[in-house]
Amino acid sequence: MQFSVEKDHSPGQWVLLSYRLPREPSTPRITVWRKLERLGVARLGDGLVGLPADGRTREHLDWLADEIGEAGGTATVWLATPASTSHERTIAKAMQAARAAEYRSVIEQAQGALGSIEVRRVQRRLRAELRRIERRDFFPPSEREEARAAVAVLGADQDVPR
Repeated sequence: MQFSVEKDHSPGQWVLLSYRLPREPSTPRITVWRKLERLGVARLGDGLVGLPADGRTREHLDWLADEIGEAGGTATVWLATPASTSHERTIAKAMQAARAAEYRSVIEQAQGALGSIEVRRVQRRLRAELRRIERRDFFPPSEREEARAAVAVLGADQDVPR
């Protein structure tokens, strides 16, 4: 699901995860951090992250809260609405910028693979990477279509006889 943050749009609902984990052992903290990165959360403060609310994002943060509790930490999931559209827009723009950087990396890798003998393998890997990025892309930047096109060109490159 994609969300939109327009100037005439009232703030939407967000699902927040407030959590705290013991410093040692560090493995649960690293695991939680990696899962949060895969989800594409907005980091709102120390131990506070958020995502636009829908059934999927709520479920993911509920599961993560359970894991944090099992690892000896504390976690609470909240539903909240930003106080203003400008606050929500600021959060959305930060999330959008993070995804744009990921798409730019895909574009660079695709361009670097043009003419390579491993172009099919690179294309498969980049298609998988695009799917992973798109799952956490709530506010798609223009780089999204550019990355899709760059990966598609890799397939077209194979159609040309050498």
